[in-house]
Amino acid sequence: MSTSTTSAAQAHKLMVFVLSMSLYGLATLVSELIPSVQVGIVEFSVEFFLFIPLTLAMLFDPLSVALGAATGELVFSEIMLGQFGGLGELEKFLTVAIAVYVAGKLVPDPRDIKRVGIAAFGATALQLAMSAAVDIIKVVVAVEEFEAVPGLPESVYFTEGFAFLNDLLFSGILFCLLPTLFLAPRLYGKIEPLLGIKPRTPEDVADAASPRLALGAVVCFVLAVLAACVSKAGFSLIEWEAEWAESTGALVTGLAVAVVIAVIAAWCLHRNATISRA
Repeated sequence: MSTSTTSAAQAHKLMVFVLSMSLYGLATLVSELIPSVQVGIVEFSVEFFLFIPLTLAMLFDPLSVALGAATGELVFSEIMLGQFGGLGELEKFLTVAIAVYVAGKLVPDPRDIKRVGIAAFGATALQLAMSAAVDIIKVVVAVEEFEAVPGLPESVYFTEGFAFLNDLLFSGILFCLLPTLFLAPRLYGKIEPLLGIKPRTPEDVADAASPRLALGAVVCFVLAVLAACVSKAGFSLIEWEAEWAESTGALVTGLAVAVVIAVIAAWCLHRNATISRA
C-alpha cells in the first residue's frame, strides 16, 4: 500500500472518528431533554441513542467509530455540561467503546439483517451488563453504599438486574435495535461513496469471535472496574463541576457545538471524496 493511500485511509478514519464523536455527543445531549416516565417501580427513560454509533460501526471502521462515540459522550454530556468525574469517567468510556466495537466486528455485511439485529441487541445488552456489573462490584468491595429502591427487595443484585432488564427491553429495543435494523442495511453502499469510502466487504472485517478480541474486551472491562473503584475510593485525580453545570445555557451551547462539528466533519469527508474522484 502506497504512502498516499495510507494517508488517505488514516484521514478517513480520523473524519469518521470526529463524525461519530459529534453525532453521538449530540444524541446524548438530546436524550437529556427527554423526560422520564415513572409507572410504579418501573421508570421509562431514554438511556441512550446507541443506534447511531452501532450503525456507523457496521458501515465504517469499527475502532474509529467506537472511540469517537465514547469520546463524544465524555466531551458533550460531561465536559460541555460543566462537569467531569475524573478517573471514574473511564468506566463509561470503555464500556461504550467495547460494545460499539464488538458490534461493528460482528457484522461483516450490513445487509445481513439477522446478523445486524443480533449484534445491535447483543452490544446493547453487553454495555448495560458491564455497567450493572461495575455498580455491583463497587458495592461488594464497599467503595460505594447501596441505595435501595422503594418497592424492590433490598439486594444490589436484584436492583441492578431489574434496572438492566428495564433499560434493555425499553431503550435497548426502541432506541438501539429497531433503528439499527432499519438504517444499517439501507445506508450500506449509499453513504460511503458520498464520503469517499468504499463500502466494506466481509473480507475487510476480521473474525469477531477471535480469542484476541475477547481478551482485549476483558482487559478493557477490568480497567473500567478498577477505574470506577479507585475513583469512588477517593482517588479520582481531576474532578470538577462548574457553577453552570447542566444549565440550559450549557445544554444549548453543547447542542450547537455538536451540530457544527458534525457538519464540518461531513463536509470535509464529502470534499475529500469529490477531490479524489476529480
